[in-house]
Amino acid sequence: MKYKVTLNGKTYEVEVEHGKATLLDEYEALAPAPAVAPAPVESAPVPSAPAPAPLSLADGETISAPMPGIIIRVDVKEGDKVTSGQVLVILEAMKMENEIVATKDGTIAQVVTSKGAVVETGSPLIVIA
Repeated sequence: MKYKVTLNGKTYEVEVEHGKATLLDEYEALAPAPAVAPAPVESAPVPSAPAPAPLSLADGETISAPMPGIIIRVDVKEGDKVTSGQVLVILEAMKMENEIVATKDGTIAQVVTSKGAVVETGSPLIVIA
């Protein structure tokens, strides 16, 4: 059987019979002909989507995600009174449920996250006034 093998820019023509290989020819590989670029097609400009408005947080202390994960439960709503150490949100990270707790007594001024939200480290979750 005859084979052509290209290796490192060289083409080798090899014949293999009864487990013995014989080199028949060796030559530089030809570069493929450059493809002709199609003429550019003019199209109407696509309007870009407006940039999302920056998140506006209520005044107060922002409780942020300590690690990336998924919010699996939000235990408070705006207007709720909370005490220091009370569980506000359950964040699943690395197959573990992490309790995110209030750092002070106060009232929930804003709930920034929701169940099922994917958050990154430092993402705001809750604002306590």
